[in-house]
Amino acid sequence: MLSSENPEIFFGSLNEEEKEIENQINIMLKGVAQNTGEFEIRQKLKNSYREGKPLRIKLGLDPSAPDIHLGHSVVLRKIRQLQDLGHKAIIIIGDYTGMIGDPTGKSKTRKQLSKEEVKKNADTYLAQIFKIIDKTNTEVYYNSEWFSKMEFSDIIELASKCTVARMLERDDFNNRFSKHLPLSVHEFFYPLMQAYDSVAVRADIELGGTDQTFNILLGRNIQKAYGQSPQLTLFMPLLEGTDGIEKMSKSLGNYIGIDESPVVMYEKVMKIPDDLIIKYYTLCTDLHPNEIEKIQKKLTNGVNPRDIKMLLAYEITMLYHSRADADYAQEHFKMVFQNEHIPEDAPILNINRESLILPSEQVIEILVREGYFKSKSEVRRLFIQGGVKLDGIQIRNSDDLNLKEGEQVLRIGKSKYFKIILK
Repeated sequence: MLSSENPEIFFGSLNEEEKEIENQINIMLKGVAQNTGEFEIRQKLKNSYREGKPLRIKLGLDPSAPDIHLGHSVVLRKIRQLQDLGHKAIIIIGDYTGMIGDPTGKSKTRKQLSKEEVKKNADTYLAQIFKIIDKTNTEVYYNSEWFSKMEFSDIIELASKCTVARMLERDDFNNRFSKHLPLSVHEFFYPLMQAYDSVAVRADIELGGTDQTFNILLGRNIQKAYGQSPQLTLFMPLLEGTDGIEKMSKSLGNYIGIDESPVVMYEKVMKIPDDLIIKYYTLCTDLHPNEIEKIQKKLTNGVNPRDIKMLLAYEITMLYHSRADADYAQEHFKMVFQNEHIPEDAPILNINRESLILPSEQVIEILVREGYFKSKSEVRRLFIQGGVKLDGIQIRNSDDLNLKEGEQVLRIGKSKYFKIILK
């Protein structure tokens, strides 16, 4: 369909160059929430194809949050998809901007980081992101490389490229200004500096979450002001966690960490609501859009969502581990959840019959001490809620946990199994 953003229409069959470009656009826009118009994307890709010059894909990293989960990986997976098409990743560690602190979405000024904190976090972050993106096709920069060399006249020139009125278009700045809350002048420099990063590395594309819209669009304006072709913009949506409601977050406990064991990762993916299956396929895997469309049709035609979700859990686990690990995680899930067999590696709780502490109390103490549960009250609450079985028999009161000589199986919740040995 013709529009101001897509003023092209194709007639007849596509040649090889056009097919390649359309395939790249299809992959580039998979799962994207907002983006530069397709006509501009197509022109950029045409120039890249004809000149044999890969596009430079910029991603600025926030050095204040060094731990990565699947929510963070959404943007990184997109970069990897573009790398697989032949383009180059440009990672910028914001050591200078990190010492200011991005106030995006915040109602107050954010704590500034020391150089040591930034460096430590950056090293942790890089070690994790190279599990997703191709290190051999990546350039890494610290923006202190250019900002530390700027003279004050350079800073004034940069500041002249954007008006105060433009800055106050940001909701967070506008809200604080309107409510007479502290808003320091130096905070205006964060989006300006992030925008100038695009100038420094001559970015062709910048990726980010939808919460970075203002900063990334400002990069286009600043590039124009410095005589460069403006970068394309790709904004990825936020990913809900395993609860299916809130944005994935460690603090909310609804996250799936990329460093978690294959078994834990697989089981956590299986917990997501059915209505998020396609979104997870789109944002968390590298499957081609055409393959995801086939999966969507299977769901529509009545295939059991559990079976589709098992394929999803396998795909995600294999991305961060190995095929053998994914095989093991899947078999473990089938054994524990579908066949209700106790896994061979279930923890052993050794109970001393000669102890002055009742055997049932010993069980609860060990479960808390070894970190399987946060508190004794949490364990007792699970008994009351009917979530505990001993040798397949439901026990609703921990005091009724009558242990016998030898080995017994304790199941708590759907997936936690323990072997109890009374000696």
